[in-house]
Order: sequence, then C-alpha cells, then structure tokens
Amino acid sequence: MRSLDLFVAASAVASVSATSSPFNHRRQAREVAKRAGTNVIDPSQLKDSYDFVVAGGGVGGLAVASRLAEDENVSVLVLEAGFSGDDVINTINTPGDTYWSSLGGTEYDWGYTTAPQGSLDGKARSWPRGKVFGGSSATNGMYFTRPNKEEIDAWGSLLGNDPAASYWTWDSYYAASKKSEHFHPPTADAEAVAHITYDESMHGSDGPIHTTFPAVSFGLNGNWTEACQGAGIPATQDAMGGDNLGAGVATSSINPDGWTRSYSRSGYIDSFGPRANLDLLPQAHVTKINFNGTTADGLTASGVTFQSAAGAEAKTVNANKEVILSGGVVGSPHILLLSGVGPKDVIESVGIQVQHELPGVGQHLQDHVVSWTAGTVNAAASDFAKTAEFLSYINSATAYVNLTLAAGADAAKNMTDTAAGYVDTYMQTLPTSDDGIKSGYKAVHDVTLDFMAGWVSQLEILFSITTPGSIIIQAALQHPLSQGHLYLESADPFTQPVIDPGYFAHWADMFIMREGIKLARQIGNTEPLKQYIKEEQYPGESVQTDADWENFLKQSSGTEFHPVGSCSMLPLEQGGVVDGSLKVYGLANVRVVDASVIPIELSSHIGSPTYTVAELAAQIIKKDHGDASANSTSATGSPAQNNASGTSGSGSNGARALALPLTSFAGVAAAMLVTLFL
Repeated sequence: MRSLDLFVAASAVASVSATSSPFNHRRQAREVAKRAGTNVIDPSQLKDSYDFVVAGGGVGGLAVASRLAEDENVSVLVLEAGFSGDDVINTINTPGDTYWSSLGGTEYDWGYTTAPQGSLDGKARSWPRGKVFGGSSATNGMYFTRPNKEEIDAWGSLLGNDPAASYWTWDSYYAASKKSEHFHPPTADAEAVAHITYDESMHGSDGPIHTTFPAVSFGLNGNWTEACQGAGIPATQDAMGGDNLGAGVATSSINPDGWTRSYSRSGYIDSFGPRANLDLLPQAHVTKINFNGTTADGLTASGVTFQSAAGAEAKTVNANKEVILSGGVVGSPHILLLSGVGPKDVIESVGIQVQHELPGVGQHLQDHVVSWTAGTVNAAASDFAKTAEFLSYINSATAYVNLTLAAGADAAKNMTDTAAGYVDTYMQTLPTSDDGIKSGYKAVHDVTLDFMAGWVSQLEILFSITTPGSIIIQAALQHPLSQGHLYLESADPFTQPVIDPGYFAHWADMFIMREGIKLARQIGNTEPLKQYIKEEQYPGESVQTDADWENFLKQSSGTEFHPVGSCSMLPLEQGGVVDGSLKVYGLANVRVVDASVIPIELSSHIGSPTYTVAELAAQIIKKDHGDASANSTSATGSPAQNNASGTSGSGSNGARALALPLTSFAGVAAAMLVTLFL
C-alpha cells in the first residue's frame, strides 16, 4: 500500500531519471493485452469437472493454478468473481495510474467497509480489495518486499510437530520467493539519482513476476536514506535477503520492457501463453463448497456452486481432486462460513446448516495500521507528466525500523515488559469465548513480543511524492498485538461479512504508532530533506504532546491494506483453520492458498509473501498427488517466455537525468486520496 501520511509542503527542484527513447506507454499496454493467452473462457466453454477448482483469481489463485497446470495431465479451473480486466488493461498496466487513475471505488474493487472502530474514532474504515483477474496485484502500489528471516522461522515454529512445518522456514520460504521473481537492475541514471543499492544474489532471476525500480526517480529520493541515517536509522544495501532493517529504495513489481505493471495475471498466466488444461472464468462468484460425504480424511468436497451476479442462475462445477480457496482474507473465510464450515454460533445465526464446526474461521484477523492524509493541488499538468517515463514512477523509498530505533531502548523495554504482563487481560476482550482461539492468540502474541525485544522491524516508514509540491512521510504498524475477526451478517453470499479488524484494541499498538509518526516528523526535519521542506501542513506544528499525537492517530488511522490471518495456519487446538499443508482441518480435499493463512503479520507488503505461499502450496499439492517435479526450485518457462512483452530491457534504457521542479508534475490529480491495495 502506498498511502499518504505526514503531509508537508515542499519547495524544491528535483532531479529525475527517465528513459530517453520515445515510447507510447498506453499503446504498449494494448499490445500486451492482444498477446494475452486464451485461457479466459466464457460460460459456454466450461467443462463439467476439473481436477482442481480454484475459487479466486487473485495473487495466490492465479499463481497456484499456473504452477499446477505445469502438469499437462491435470486440468485446472479458476473462478473469479470480478471481471477479466481486459477493458481496463491500460490502467492496470500503467504504474502511474495507481495514483492518477485508480481503480479503487470502481466495479474492480470489492469496496468492503469495516465495522465501526471503537478504539479509533468510532467510525468505519474503507477496506478496498481488487476484484479482477490478478486481484489486488492488479490495483496495488507494486511494492515487492520480503520480511525478516526471524518472522518466517517463527511462523514455522507455531506449527509445532506438523509434518509440513519444514516448508514454513526461512530457507524454504526464501527459495520459493526467489522462484516467483525475475529481477532487473535499475537503469544507471535511476540508480545514481535515487542512490539505489541492491544485491542481485538476494533476488530471483527467472520467475514470472518482474521486479525492478521505476524508470523515473526524483532527486529527493536520493536524500531519503541520508536523512534516515541522520535520524539514527541505518542504511540497507538490499532488504530482500532476510534482514530488512534500515532505509533504502524497495523493488517494485514492474517489467522494464515497456515499464508495465507485473502482476499475477501478466506473470503467471499471460506470459506462458494458452494452455489446454487451464481455464479462467470471470464473473463467477463462488457461493459455497458442495460436499458429498465423509471419508477417513474428513468431509469431502465434490465441487463448488457459483453465480455470475446476485439473482443469477446458480451453477455447479465438480472437482475431481481438490477445491482450492484463494478468495483472500475476506473471501476465503466467507466461502467457508457460507458452506457451513466455521464457528457453530456464527453459522447458525444466519440459518445455515453446520457441515463442520471449525471455531477459527474468521478469527485471528490482523492488519497493518497506518496514519495517512492527502492534499489538494491546483496547477497545470506538464507535458512530461503524460509520458511513459513519468507514468512508470511509483513510490518506493522506505525504512523498516525496530522498536528500539523508534522509541529508545528504555521505552522499548518498558513497553514489552508491560505488554507481557497484560496478555491475560487482553485475551478476555477477544471477540470469542473459545479457549483454542485464545491459546492461538497467546502463541502469536508471544512470538510478536520476541520480535519487539530484538531487531525485527515494528514500523515501516515510507517516503512519497504523489502530489506536486509535496512530500509525504508515512508510518505503518507492522506487528499489531490487536486481533479482530469477521463473521456472517447474512446467508446471502452477495452481502459482505462483518469485518472488524479491532484497530488499536491493544494499547501497545497506539504506543508503537505514536512513536512511529513522531519518527516520521523527525526524518522530515533532518537534513538533507529539511532544506526542501517549507512547512508541515498536516498534522501541523500544533501537534506536539503524546496526547496530541494519539488524538490525531485516532482520527486519521486506517488500513495499510495488508490483512492476514482469517484462515490461520496454526494447530487446530489453537484456533487454526489450515495445517502446514494448507488443508482445512476436517475437510479431506479443501485447501486455502492466499494471505489469509499467514498466522502473524509480517514486516513486508503482502503481495510478495502471497506469491510465496502459492509457490509452496504448489510444491505441497504436487507432492501429495505424486508429481515428481514438486520440489523444483526453478521457475518454469524460459526468461523469454516470462517477459511476455519481449526482451527485458534492463540494460539498455538510455536513461538521462532531468532537473525539473516538483510543481511541474501538477494537475494530473486534484484530490490525491488514492486507494492502493496490497
């Protein structure tokens, strides 16, 4: 999520790195669309049954479907509630349209809304998610990041003696994450202007998702790392190798051949061309899983029911082997609940018959919380703001900091000690009476406190230039001690579930966010950034005391669009929904493959971890079904195939440096309240 935070006016001249060759960005997007594979079908082409039926064509769904379809002997169907995205392919493919022509609030956005948040200002918060092939990877801010090694190893440790726990360790995770990535170094001028550093050994080289740095970079970005160092935050050469602490410029999911968005559809589907054993059906909203009896392994799914829209005819497709839920943090638990799988009281409250009681469905919900604001700018658009080079620009300067860096060693220790003694009190406020859910909360709580005592990042600080004449510095909480839940309000599958993330329900979250937003101001007041800052406009110099900051945060905080945990991979006795092999407890042939299985929040944007979940899921599923290629760690398809648009373009971009005032990029948007997913 590239959201808007500490908003300050800037009076500066920025250097810009850009490609010099003429290029029609939107024409390139149309050509990419023309070359898209013919895997997308209409209802008349739907077969009666497939080996694997995937419910959800987002990040995890398309990635796992593509990997399973590598075996020509199996058939795979992906059902996506949203549209194909072909009609808005220009907007999807153009990175800059994330800011200037966002799909948020359109029919390509689920448009979820949370329950009122009592620990904030009592108001509901918007929760947009991508509703299109590609899911939120088609609409998000394109950060491609990895968490800290300790977080992934802690994830695996939560599984105890689960036979598949070894998949969820750093070494396994790192290899699978690299498998998803095709890294391209930055252009020489972009590297120089933005002071970009990187280590190619920490990146994948032939995966489906292209990563690089934008063709355009403002000179102010080059001052970011130095200002962070002045504020006590170390620089990192590359945050992708398991230690993400420090400041630098993050990689983004951009294909430098044309500077287009690289997302799950373009990478995992279109770049491989049409495949006879893979079908993708848009406008197919899965309403429930169908069951046909019980075996020794549990309740067996025969397939799913879906509709094109509310009131449309219900249709059924059968699954010969497995049903895979990839509906995301909201969609996957929602489908389970509608199918009669979940907490008994929640299911029965809306008149659905319980098929299998599983208390953890919809519980353990966690999210990154962020404070943000936006400004309105009125000025004329420059010609440069219409070019492909400018339209490739997205924000990517970040700093991950631990609690000691943000608050100081003494305050950090006092906070963690106090939080450790508060756990039993907080557990009594959890939205459940189930002892297993509470046990799972304590397990996650304890590893989170271990993070806080060490060098795992607790805050992400982001530097943004999204409006002319402005600098934005954002702070986002990475490991909330608060947990929420989601539950049914209606048996109607087209009515969203109640989403209650429980923001700031635990007092420690407010403490950490308060210190984070104060650090954001400190960085802005540190040279060399300070010389460019004319005036802090929001929240303004009147906000000084801790009480002032907390009041500000209650009014301004919301989602950073990185929710996890609603189908947590935890032991059954701790409120888990899936085991280490991603199988739903008590169901013989249903798995969940998306961010909802991640049991602890990670110091990372969630897109890349979700690709990794899908890569590991494909290995596990193939192994379970006897595929000899299950443990392969290399990406399938040659680099030429993976490019989708031709050659990589990473080494011959002919970049030049331009010196242009920030105000020359004005007018492309007036009110910059943008919604950016993942």
